[in-house]
Amino acid sequence: MKLLKEKVMAEGIVLGEQVLKVDSFLNHQMDPMLMKEVGSEFVRRFAGEGITKILTIESSGIAPAIMTALELGVPMIFARKNKSLTLKEDIYVESVYSFTKRETNEITVSKKFLNADDRVLIIDDFLANGEAAFGLARIVEQVGASVVGIGIVIEKSFQPGSKLLKEAGYRVDSLVRIASLENGTVTFVEGE
Repeated sequence: MKLLKEKVMAEGIVLGEQVLKVDSFLNHQMDPMLMKEVGSEFVRRFAGEGITKILTIESSGIAPAIMTALELGVPMIFARKNKSLTLKEDIYVESVYSFTKRETNEITVSKKFLNADDRVLIIDDFLANGEAAFGLARIVEQVGASVVGIGIVIEKSFQPGSKLLKEAGYRVDSLVRIASLENGTVTFVEGE
């Protein structure tokens, strides 16, 4: 996705060989026009899948997920990382390790929002080791619903997440794939 690559090059900040900071357009401040384009691109890539729900994890996945849901005209659900006073029972729970925050969170989704006949597209901002995507997929599978795919805004291809998810049988489609963050420079996967 050319527009997204341009944003990464212009505003992304490399914070070492493992971390890319994109808080000016995706993780803190969000560029609504870019998110609209991201949503449209996910809809194009997953066309014909009969998607009934979009699932993401709070908080950085919400913008691309809601824009995708808007384009599809389906509900978007986000898994909560923090316990809610109003969400205590009748929930699905999975443990997910955050690479960036270096902590494990129990994510939760209310049982009333997912059904066995749902066809779910998982959307997330980054893919590194695949922990968030696997956790969300396990929730979908607890319900007996189908994961039709996993849409990622930015994939760090030098980390094992995409490979592990594909080996587990999931379709992974990333809008931008980064080959390296070495020497403070973003290098994209060749041919993309």
